[in-house]
Amino acid sequence: MSEIKDKSIQIFLDELASKSATPGGGSVSALMGAQSAALTSMVCNLTIGKPKYAEVETEMQALLQKSEALRAKLTGLIKADVDVFNRLMAAYGLPKETDEEKMARTEAIQTVLKAATEVPLDCARACAEAIELSRCAANKGNLGVISDAGAAVLAGYSGLKSAALNVYINTGSLKDRQFAETKLAELETILKDVDTVVEDVYQSVKTKL
Repeated sequence: MSEIKDKSIQIFLDELASKSATPGGGSVSALMGAQSAALTSMVCNLTIGKPKYAEVETEMQALLQKSEALRAKLTGLIKADVDVFNRLMAAYGLPKETDEEKMARTEAIQTVLKAATEVPLDCARACAEAIELSRCAANKGNLGVISDAGAAVLAGYSGLKSAALNVYINTGSLKDRQFAETKLAELETILKDVDTVVEDVYQSVKTKL
């Protein structure tokens, strides 16, 4: 079975729309983040080498390296989301006839739920980074593609907020409340001020059009 990243957009969308639980919102969150990073890379590539933007050449080259590394990370998280969800469904499918089976099943579910919390939290962190990188592209990139930098900011924002929903839903089922509260606190730190940041970048881009 080929990975989602190797499939055509049409096949991915068909699978997304189907009755199958995967791919789902988690994979889309990572994909939106990857698209944000890719758009930032595009702005960099169309700024680098332009005499008009010579003074930001070095900065754009460094930004390109970061955005490409981030794109690879987020692309990997598309599969990670599918994998952890499948593990969770397998845990829910364990036998529960005897007390021992019920205990083993509950323990397995709780273990995988922690992993299912970590994956979208990783995605949220990466999307927050994508927003920061796209902000730099929006501030200093080629004005001819500045709207694409704006699209990058919004794609990263959508990925972040979507990933947050998956953290919320998975922590809600965790019995280890200390673990859950720790992860939720991490998420709130990531989300802090992001709404304002994204709106500021959007308005900044809009004034340059």
